[in-house]
Amino acid sequence: MTNNTIFDDVFRTMVEKMTYLIVPLINEVFHTSYPEDVKIMHLRNEHQLEDGELITDARLLIGDKVYHIECQSSDDTMMAIRMFEYDLAIALENRQRIGRKFYVEFPKSCVIYLRSTKNTPDVEEVEVLFPDGQVCVYRVPTVKMELYTKDSIFEKNLLLLLPFYVMRYENVADTLAKDSEKLQGLLMEYEDIRIKLEREFSITGRAGMYTDLNKLIVRISDYIFRKEEKVRKGVGEVMGGKVLQLESERLREEGMAIGEARGKARGKAEGKAEGKAEGEARIRALINCLISDGRVDEIQKIADSEDVCKELYREYGL
Repeated sequence: MTNNTIFDDVFRTMVEKMTYLIVPLINEVFHTSYPEDVKIMHLRNEHQLEDGELITDARLLIGDKVYHIECQSSDDTMMAIRMFEYDLAIALENRQRIGRKFYVEFPKSCVIYLRSTKNTPDVEEVEVLFPDGQVCVYRVPTVKMELYTKDSIFEKNLLLLLPFYVMRYENVADTLAKDSEKLQGLLMEYEDIRIKLEREFSITGRAGMYTDLNKLIVRISDYIFRKEEKVRKGVGEVMGGKVLQLESERLREEGMAIGEARGKARGKAEGKAEGKAEGEARIRALINCLISDGRVDEIQKIADSEDVCKELYREYGL
């Protein structure tokens, strides 16, 4: 993947190798209800014209309907006419003829805008004026990546959008690198994404797909944060399975370590004092026993000899 085409390459990789991911997006945009395992046929993306070749991002056949999807990395004021040109070429290639009458059907198309501005339309339009005075409006809906939150992506199963989610942070990449709290917030978000993805694919039995999509997420992240090694490395480690240590957890661990050290020190001091008190009580008990038995002369011996003291302890069971 080259830097100039990385977004197109990632999108086409998902469409070609993880085709089922496109189904929820089609349902979202065109208000259809295709099941996840619906049969999808990949159609040729190259369209030969007299003045050159048009290459579309994705052209799919579901049932008798053709779907055309373009993934656009930034807003393009010429996108409407470009889509019209693509769709006209597709329609003409699939024309039907009954006698001398032709039937031309445009595909169901949409544009995914990975980056958008306040001027990016919800619908791209081209007004077509025919010789007889009829006016027809060609409309293509748009999908703006920035309008989808992490939670809405998972709620609607729009996993096809996940690799591009990080693009909303590209304008604050330098801030993330300098602000540890904001970087922590980003990494927590991607930790949540990884856990949800892992759960999603484990339920559906597609462990291999989890790995593949994870790699594409990291690939886009590496490109977006290519100038910020700290951020790039952080996201890569999280998506690779490294568990984050939250700030609250770090502080709690530090507090526990300090408390444990203090407890040991306090316990050592208390143990020493307790041992001293027990020793004094023991020797007093022995002296009392010797006095009671009339063995006062041996009191001096226990003061002079540790061995004598131990022997008397054993004798009296102290």
